[in-house]
Amino acid sequence: MAESNQGNASGRAEGLRQRRTGEVVSAKMAKTVVVQVARRVEHPKYKRVIRMAKKFYAHDEQGQCREGDRVEIEETRPLSKLKRWRVVRVLQKARA
Repeated sequence: MAESNQGNASGRAEGLRQRRTGEVVSAKMAKTVVVQVARRVEHPKYKRVIRMAKKFYAHDEQGQCREGDRVEIEETRPLSKLKRWRVVRVLQKARA
């Protein structure tokens, strides 16, 4: 009665995939780009807002991404040792 979400330990609904927005920092591999996702967090002790960044390897099937592009990536099944994300769309092309 109290727990309606027994099978899902994380509390997320089944089928929902995380999406993130970031900047392509490397597009030198075949069908793979490295996307840096920046976020702002408050330091727990000093209360100062700091920028943190994490890099994700994402699958780019069409090879449409270039360095500097802003892209949206989505969580997916493991595609290789490091790739667990795929490029959904290019939000903004890099300046030439």
